[in-house]
Amino acid sequence: MNSALSIERLPRAYDVSLGEEIRAALQGLTREQSDLVAGAAGSSPYLKGLIEQDGDWLSEALQGPDMALADVMTAVRDLPSDQLKPGLRLAKRRVALLTALADLAGAWPLEKVTAALTDFGSIAADVAAKTEIEKLIQRGKLPGLSPDDIETAGGMIILAMGKMGAHELNYSSDIDLIVLFDETRFDPDDFYEARHGMVRATRNFCATLSEKTADGYVFRTDLRLRPDPAVTPVCLAMEAAERYYESLGRTWERAAYIKARPCAGDIAAGERFLQALRPFVWRRHLDFAAIQDAHDIRLRIRESKGTGGAILVPGHDMKLGQGGIREIEFFTQTRQLIAGGRDPDLRVRGTVPGLAALAAKGWVPDEVAEKLTDHYRAHREVEHRIQMVHDAQTHKIPQAEDGIERIACLMGVSSSELFSGIKRRLTEVHELTEGFFAPGHSIPTPINTEVEFDKSVLARWPTYPALRSQRARRIFERLRPELLSRLAKTAQPSEALMALDGFLAGLPAGVQLFSLFEANSQLIDLLIDIVGTSHALASYLSRNASVFDAVIVGSFFSDWPGCEVLEAELSQALKNETDYENQLDLARRWSKEWRFRIGVHHLRGLIDSASAGQQYADLAQAVIAAILPVVAAQFATKHGPAPGRGAAVLGMGSLGAGRVNSQSDLDVIVIYDPLDQEMSEGPRPLATRTYYARFTQAFITALSAPMSQGRLYEVDMRLRPSGNQGPVATSWASFTNYQQNDAWVWEHLALTRARVVAGDSELVADIEDFRAEFLSRPRDRRNVLREVAEMRERLAAAKSPSGIWDSKNGAGRMMDIELIAETGALLAGSAKRDVHSGLDGVAAAGLLEVAQGQTLKECYDLCWSLQCAARLLSGEMIEADKIGEGGVAFLCRATGFDEVGQLQAALTNAYDTAAELITAVFEEGKDGTQ
Repeated sequence: MNSALSIERLPRAYDVSLGEEIRAALQGLTREQSDLVAGAAGSSPYLKGLIEQDGDWLSEALQGPDMALADVMTAVRDLPSDQLKPGLRLAKRRVALLTALADLAGAWPLEKVTAALTDFGSIAADVAAKTEIEKLIQRGKLPGLSPDDIETAGGMIILAMGKMGAHELNYSSDIDLIVLFDETRFDPDDFYEARHGMVRATRNFCATLSEKTADGYVFRTDLRLRPDPAVTPVCLAMEAAERYYESLGRTWERAAYIKARPCAGDIAAGERFLQALRPFVWRRHLDFAAIQDAHDIRLRIRESKGTGGAILVPGHDMKLGQGGIREIEFFTQTRQLIAGGRDPDLRVRGTVPGLAALAAKGWVPDEVAEKLTDHYRAHREVEHRIQMVHDAQTHKIPQAEDGIERIACLMGVSSSELFSGIKRRLTEVHELTEGFFAPGHSIPTPINTEVEFDKSVLARWPTYPALRSQRARRIFERLRPELLSRLAKTAQPSEALMALDGFLAGLPAGVQLFSLFEANSQLIDLLIDIVGTSHALASYLSRNASVFDAVIVGSFFSDWPGCEVLEAELSQALKNETDYENQLDLARRWSKEWRFRIGVHHLRGLIDSASAGQQYADLAQAVIAAILPVVAAQFATKHGPAPGRGAAVLGMGSLGAGRVNSQSDLDVIVIYDPLDQEMSEGPRPLATRTYYARFTQAFITALSAPMSQGRLYEVDMRLRPSGNQGPVATSWASFTNYQQNDAWVWEHLALTRARVVAGDSELVADIEDFRAEFLSRPRDRRNVLREVAEMRERLAAAKSPSGIWDSKNGAGRMMDIELIAETGALLAGSAKRDVHSGLDGVAAAGLLEVAQGQTLKECYDLCWSLQCAARLLSGEMIEADKIGEGGVAFLCRATGFDEVGQLQAALTNAYDTAAELITAVFEEGKDGTQ
């Protein structure tokens, strides 16, 4: 849009005495434009001087301000080196004048004003830097570089920080820059000479911008945000900067890099540097410890700048004072630091876009974001007016009456309106932000005096790794009364204390987790619930405390999304990672959070054991389906794409049946179809059979290898054709031939629960069609019953139950009921995989009465409920007298009983009844009767 400047509001002239130059500049302007220029000149000595210098240009510029601005920017790009200094200063005057008038007129919103100032700053820095690089290249001071390297400034990277990085440059701002260079552009032997040249170029281009001449200056430049500025040169190698941030970087530097942007020089190298710094800036866990860091910074600023007093408008610092611009920026950036590691949508540079992103994701209430956005824009407008008066880098409202009146005139309001509006906004910003950073020291929760905690346990807490740092101890001391108070309210406080003690002892570090609890006290209830109930979950939490992050994400208690949604979510997250090991670690972290969610839902009674089993199975399938193509792509980089139709993963056992517990390993078979291809096509081609064998090993490693985030699943491949003696991957032709001609009855039984969970869609369909057709074939009932009866005897001899709480092994228990259900499915020719359908098949074959089949279903459901709950309580076999009162209560709730004695009696009866019914069926097989 290049139409003449529209006037929405006009400043009031404070001093109406105008010189001849300004009266001349008013010629040819509309009445409103003349009033605008006169008002600006009458209230701002700085603007008055600019109008006097560029009045002849102004008349034309106001007719098409957008085009005038673009022309200024283009002219800067075309400046010859000998005209650089005066040319940049002329351009700066014109940009300053045009943006000021557009701002005062209300024709440009804040964002357009700051963007114009910022874009000019970027162009000025780029032109000045490349001019210096060109001189050094011409003199041979940058070894190995040629004139072709001038376009990328020879690898010099200029990062805009702060407001310039966020496109928020204020009217009379200095520009915060970090200057680096890409050391890989130079031979290692030339490094020191190259660095010397880059340092010289940096000093020279900064002087070009900041030096005051008869024509003025362009921008004051500040390079102090670079790593350790007291001892480092003004231009550092990228690699040195990366090392610094990895080892010594502080929270304020992380916050600074939220706004960092390559603005000049080698933009591509700058983007690579910021990408490499992403793990430093954006932590993978929710970083609530950043709140205290930011609060400490605020307090230090207040102390050093003397801005911590009461809100009095005269002399108040609109940037650093209470309720000022910095408060809003800190509030926004700190919340971005907390959650931006998990959510890339929060990684935006601007303050207003940052508030909008935080509100969209539920991290800031909508009304708070709207108020802070409104106050931020209003604060910036006042800041601009303050700086327009004398082009001074100040943010303080004047103390004197005439100074205040000038600001009011530029705002187009009275002094009283200015006062009341500023005070109201400052006060509201302070109230909205102070509670976030410093919620106050509430009176500690009184500890239940009726409970005497073991002092020896409490005394050893400071010796644990998580409490060895002073900062961790300080946060924990604030949490301790609340923790003990809630422990005192549990059914068995002493037992819960020991569980919490075990959790604390296993924590490798505490600051982040304790900060998380302090900022989200509802998590303490969940922690007490977990440590007082589930040893397995508590042990897991000690090693993976960051999964608590998931609890405070809004979707944690939402309905189960289903397998397809999970697969899509993980697949997208994996695509965003380029490094293979990082992808596998991400999958582990993602999977753990979802497993934790299922466990918490189950523990708290939000889902029953059947739903938990289905959700664990959905999760396992989603992980396999998302990981398989990642492994395939990685493998293909060495050996080429998979020959033929690729591979499919056939889930067996509990995975195939869609019912998995929290500790289940996964039974899988990998089936591939090479079609007619004998070799892969890649840098290192392999014969088809070798290709798929190695690919399968890589896939199993991706699932089961322990990495920094642990392992995904234990994988069992013993159900593949020929078991451990056979190849790890089976061709489609071999699989069908084996099943039809060589497989044992027990392998046909296993096929009744098989389900393809990932792979080429056509191959998946073929496997499922073959399975359904093959299972539908008639069977010799006598032979099947005889072989299954013998198998049952071998299982009984190999695995005897370890006690009443072992609901898996032994006569009448889970595996026994699953065995007869598989038999029923095989004899009935059913393709359904679940136990209930298999038991219907047993009844349909006339081996059981329908009522007896229903009895077995009820027995199985009880066994499964116990198994699923027990695995959540402990990774090993449970003993009721060792899982604590909380654990016993959970077992009873999960299985539908009020008392553990009732549960034990029901289990004994179920085992005996089921064993009797199943034995009767297989006795028929042994007798050979129909």
